[in-house]
Amino acid sequence: MPPRINKRLQREQEELLALGTPPAIVDADSEEEDTAPIAPSISGFAALTADDDRDTPESDDQTSKPTHAKKAKKKKKKPAAPDASERAKPAETPKPHSPAQHKSAKKGKGKDKKKDDQDDLDAALAELSQKYPELQSVAASSSSVTRNASLASLLSVSVSNLDAEAEMRKFFGAKAVIAAKSTETSSSGGSKKRRGAVPTQAQRSQLTRPHPSWSVIKQREGLSSRSLTNEEVQQKVPDRNSPAAGDKWWTVEYGKRYKGVTKTFMQAVMTGDPEALWRVMQKLPWHGDTLLQLSEVYRHREEYSQAVEYVDRALFAYERAFLGAFSFTNGLNRLDFNRVENRPFFLALHRQVTDLQRRGCIRTAFEFGRLLYSLEPWTDPHGVLFHLDFVSIKAGMGQWLLDVYTEFAGTKTVFGDHLNPSVLPGWAYARALALFAREKAGGQQSVGSSTDALKQAILAFPEVVPLLADKADISLSSELRGHKAFRIHTDAIGLSPAQGILHLLSHLYVQRSAPLWKSAVHRKWFQSTANGILPSLNAQRSNSTRERFLQMYASTTLRYSVYRHVLVLEQSFRNLTPFIPRSVLLAKQLACDPLPPLKALTEYNDDFFAGAEEIFSVPPRRRDARALERLIPDAGIRAQIEALFDANPGLAAQLPGGAVQLVQMMAEMPDDALDDMMLGLAMGAGDGGGGGMPGGMPLEGEDDLPDLDPMPQRGAAEEVPAPSEEDESEDDEDEDEDVAPMPIRVVRNLLNRFWGGGRAAAEDEDSDSDAEDRDHDGVD
Repeated sequence: MPPRINKRLQREQEELLALGTPPAIVDADSEEEDTAPIAPSISGFAALTADDDRDTPESDDQTSKPTHAKKAKKKKKKPAAPDASERAKPAETPKPHSPAQHKSAKKGKGKDKKKDDQDDLDAALAELSQKYPELQSVAASSSSVTRNASLASLLSVSVSNLDAEAEMRKFFGAKAVIAAKSTETSSSGGSKKRRGAVPTQAQRSQLTRPHPSWSVIKQREGLSSRSLTNEEVQQKVPDRNSPAAGDKWWTVEYGKRYKGVTKTFMQAVMTGDPEALWRVMQKLPWHGDTLLQLSEVYRHREEYSQAVEYVDRALFAYERAFLGAFSFTNGLNRLDFNRVENRPFFLALHRQVTDLQRRGCIRTAFEFGRLLYSLEPWTDPHGVLFHLDFVSIKAGMGQWLLDVYTEFAGTKTVFGDHLNPSVLPGWAYARALALFAREKAGGQQSVGSSTDALKQAILAFPEVVPLLADKADISLSSELRGHKAFRIHTDAIGLSPAQGILHLLSHLYVQRSAPLWKSAVHRKWFQSTANGILPSLNAQRSNSTRERFLQMYASTTLRYSVYRHVLVLEQSFRNLTPFIPRSVLLAKQLACDPLPPLKALTEYNDDFFAGAEEIFSVPPRRRDARALERLIPDAGIRAQIEALFDANPGLAAQLPGGAVQLVQMMAEMPDDALDDMMLGLAMGAGDGGGGGMPGGMPLEGEDDLPDLDPMPQRGAAEEVPAPSEEDESEDDEDEDEDVAPMPIRVVRNLLNRFWGGGRAAAEDEDSDSDAEDRDHDGVD
């Protein structure tokens, strides 16, 4: 069978035949690169021998056999040796080019073409930069994007290291952890049972380990996330050259029901009653603000296991809102702290970092701290950098600290309200520790680079030296102690706001990181370096790092980040509150939202809660109908009572409880007072009045009415939460026990007093006669 040719060659041959010219024989090797013949289909049993056929050497008569495309791609055969006739006349046939030669030629042409295109592009860009100088800002923005990409790799979170229980198992073993968890469960099992927790199936999470006793969470629970629009990003970051402008910004949004629960939560917080928080929890068990507030209540009681659990639940609730494009692991997503919907997540992460350090889970604390820093690295609203300078060294992540320090140390442009870790006191001293540890791990005897880094830290921030020496028991020379640069301040009196922040951060770093310097090696190293720094300190006129720090903290936004950090950790760092201005301490703030930002876009106010769902209110008609149905089960008599109430509009003003209060009052009134009231109702219904005597005089016998508790206002929210649809049957049973139905005979007597006995009897006779007629005329 002749070899199969492609359609292009077939068309060419047909055209040549039409012109009367015989088609030329096409060499298969020359067309090998253009098209590959289609391999014939192989049956099932023939496929078993296909591999063997491929391994056999090809015969000289290759042109008579079809070649397979897969065979040509997988293995390149060596060209067969030419026969004697071909060797005798080599000039008649052109020398075939190998595929490698063709590819190299194509690559060379491609490189030349790319080089020419690149030269043309560079020339065009140079010409445009001369004509339009403003286009240089585009290059600056592209460099910021490159910087954001390198920073994102440092801020990407390792999900496997977010498990505190796994870290505890490494230190104490699985048996000890399981025993501790069982002890905590048994000690707190009574409260969980009292609150109605029902064991459920396990749920998955990246930020926490959901407990089996947690109630099943829905997909969103009223929380959702969306990315900010370009207009919103421009409003947040007006400077387009800022690296923050190239980030992906997100925000959390509340549903109507979630807003209603939040409004009730704020009312409960204002009352100061923890039991009111439990009523909110019964309505929405996954409300983030309520969970964080209850966590704070348990923390004040020193019940830390319960406090940690509620923080975990708050994190889990917010994690469900970020399902979709938002990811914790890429380090590119940012959360707008100026929106009140996002701030509970920041607070939950900050408290989680603090609790993990208290429990000794330093590696997990570092990972959560890195996550919190990645949400807003430019202003760091909760000051997590003041945790990371300690936990990164403690957890053995010193190289990460050095990389972040190098990333920011190379920036020359200063943007407003942008935090630079390379000019922070704690990070300067932590960098020296990281270099020292790296040199020791590498087996180096000299510590040149780490000593230079420590000298730079001391020259830039000498305020740390006397505090650290006292805390770590490091002896310093009296001459060094007496230098004015080592004066210790315990408050911000007489200091500028930026200088006050400098002394506050010096105290903060020493209180947290002093244990890192207490080893004999570090103490000796610090002592020798500090005692030899005095000549350099006297010769120093100014320090660039110190100047950049003071310039940076001239921003009120960055100072508020430090104040917020201290206020969240009030129990541990109360001695630092004198550095906080009195105006900040006296400002209105809540534990659920400590020190809101000055540039807040949203806050919990009337505008925010506009259109929120009133979760604890029942529609008035529905509430009255249910209560009246319990009082009077008979539907006909209940309709007559409602008609009586509707016929007297004045009753609505006198009886806020509606028809329910009317029936209760009629049942408890004495006969004389009831007759007088019925007479007044009849007169009011006849003249269309308001149900009272002419001239506004009170009805006779009105003073004899019993003192009854006023019914709640129609439409007002009840203090007791309204039952949900799931618990409606249970609540109905409870209310049936409290409100007994009135006897039918009593209600009939009350109606007969108003409508008249004869009329009622006549109606009864008519109804009986009608019933008899219906019985006789009905269909069998």
